[in-house]
This record gives sequence, structure tokens and C-alpha cells, in this order.
Amino acid sequence: MTALTTLVLGGYGNFGARICRALAGDPATARHVALLVAGRDAARAQALAGTLGHGARGVALDHQAPGLAATLRQWGVGLVIHTAGPFQAQGYGVARAAAEAGAHYVDLADGRRFVCDFPAAMHGPFTAAQRTAVTGASTVPALSSAVIDHLCAGWQRIDSIDICIAPAQRAPRGQATLAAVLSYCGLPIPVWEGGRWQPRRGWAQPSRVQFHRLRPRLGAVCDIPDLEIFPAHYRVADRVTFRAALEVGLAQRTFAAIAALRGWGILPRPEMLAGLMDHTGGVLDFLGTPLGGMVVRAAGTGAQGQPCRRAWHIAADHDHGPEIPCMAAILLARRLAAGHPLPTGAHTSTGLLPLEAFAPEFARWGMQTDVVEEPAPP
Repeated sequence: MTALTTLVLGGYGNFGARICRALAGDPATARHVALLVAGRDAARAQALAGTLGHGARGVALDHQAPGLAATLRQWGVGLVIHTAGPFQAQGYGVARAAAEAGAHYVDLADGRRFVCDFPAAMHGPFTAAQRTAVTGASTVPALSSAVIDHLCAGWQRIDSIDICIAPAQRAPRGQATLAAVLSYCGLPIPVWEGGRWQPRRGWAQPSRVQFHRLRPRLGAVCDIPDLEIFPAHYRVADRVTFRAALEVGLAQRTFAAIAALRGWGILPRPEMLAGLMDHTGGVLDFLGTPLGGMVVRAAGTGAQGQPCRRAWHIAADHDHGPEIPCMAAILLARRLAAGHPLPTGAHTSTGLLPLEAFAPEFARWGMQTDVVEEPAPP
């Protein structure tokens, strides 16, 4: 079987490097993958590739430069894994180049518009190329939808879905990521609530969230693809919410204060603070721990017509939380490398992977998961 030449764009970055290590470090996968670690800095790409073995190579590649499709064809790339975010302000140039080069495509995008508009924009080119493109192959909506499918299997109806991600304080930040988050801080976000779309300001008015293995935290509304995809995909009757709960309450309240200032018109462009917050954010690390996690709650009507409410929790210790956003892309790459087909055309990652597919990855990093039956709503 010919090895699948797999190019990881942003391959020496926070998430790209984890994906490269996972693909090269698994002997079963490494036999079927010829790995290219790609980014603008050839030295950094080659340095990481040199630690991976299995024939991994580091290559210089600017994905915004012209001629990307020709370069991919020249290198014989069969799969592009795009990790060079943030995706909120990106177009689909990398995906179009992959389709033109006859390569599969997977990205880790979490930008709402990027992910939600991707299938309509890219289905034609990838169908014509007889290749697969998957967007949002990350914690949301790949893992979050796998959890909902597991929690609500056989249910007659889903009334509510509430998701909260809780990163450890020392989780890697980065100026570009902070700028993407701050870009919608204080802006109205359409949220499915009360059976209709209502505006909720990003990062404003944090509320208390309970976890199974983490201390309670304050969580605030964030703008992610699930808020738009899940109401229709799962026919949710009442609400779909997504919150982020920072470990240090002061950091969470800082975002809430920025949201308020923007709402009052005092701070119209909070993303300008990204550099300052990136440089100073570490001063609060001593207040945090290496423990992060996530909770997904669903309520509705079970198979026998009974009210149900269940929660799925994951706890990731030892600062291993950033491995979670990489898992879906790793699993999809392994499937393609092993010759297992995925649906042709362009798709979001919603429902593509079952929860049990993630279990070996959770175990590899010592992560603990729990399904908790909670008191059903009246």
C-alpha cells in the first residue's frame, strides 16, 4: 500500500506539532504516512521533523503565497491538515488548493462562519475531485457531536444542549488566538434559546458551571459552530449554549469587563489588547493548576418517553488538555492513511466520529471521562 503523503500546515505550531508527533509516533500509522511538516520557517519545520523519524521532512510553505496547488501536486500531497489558524478571518484558499491538487483536506477550524459556510462553498470542488474535505475536526463540533450522539442515543427528543470547555490556566495562549477571541468579545452572538434565536453578548455575564472532577468555574458565552449547527442537526427544542470557563476567576471577569466596555462603546476594538494580554497573561499562572476539562449536558425525552438529563465530563491533567483539539484530525488522518474512505465532498465534522473512537486517545493521555445521570428537569 502506497504511503499517503500528509502535509501538516502549521506543523511546528501548538496543535500542528502535536498532530505530527501523533502520526509519526504511532507505528501502525507511520507505515502508511509520509509526513511533511510545513510552515513559513524552514528551520523550525526541519528541526521538528528531525525529532520524528520515519522519514518525516520539514518544508517551507507560505499558504498565502500564489501557486499553492502546484506545490502540493509537485510534492505528491494526498492529504492536507490545516492547523494554521486562527480561522475567523481566513478564506478557503488552502481548501481550494487541496481540491485542485487532488488531495483530501482536514482543518481544525473553530470559526463559526468558516465552518458553517464551508460545505456549501467547497462541496462542488471536492466532489469533482472525488476527495474528502472536513472542517472543524477539533473539539467542536467533532468531539462535541460525538458526545451528544452517545448521550442521546435512542432519545425521542432533545430539549437542550449545554457545553462548557474549561482550559487549564497554563494552556498555551498566543496573540493571534487572543485576537480572534477578543474580536467578538462584547458583540451580540445569535444563540438558540427559548426555541428562537436571541442575541447574547460574547464573554459577558459569566455564570457558574459545575464539573465532575474540576472545581466549579464561571463560564461565559463564546461564538462557535455548534451554536448554529446543533439546533438544526439535532432538532433541539429549547436551547443550545456554549461557554468557556477560565480557571482563574480574575481572568474570566477581565473578559466580562472588556465585553461591558465594548457594549458601552468605550472599547470598540478590544482585539487591539491581544498583544498586551498575551504578554501579561502568564502572571496569573501561579493561581492555576495543570487540570482542565469539558462538560456536555443534554436534556430531553428518552426512548420510553421519560424525561432525561445526562452529562459527559472529561478531565485532562498534567497540562494535556491541548491534546484534545488535535484528536479528531489525527483519527481522520489515520482512517484515510489506512485506506478507509470518508464521504466524498465537503462536510463539517459533525457526527463523523463516534465517541468510542476517541477512547484510546483519552487513555493515552491519562484523561478521565464520566457519564453522570442528573436530575431531570420538570
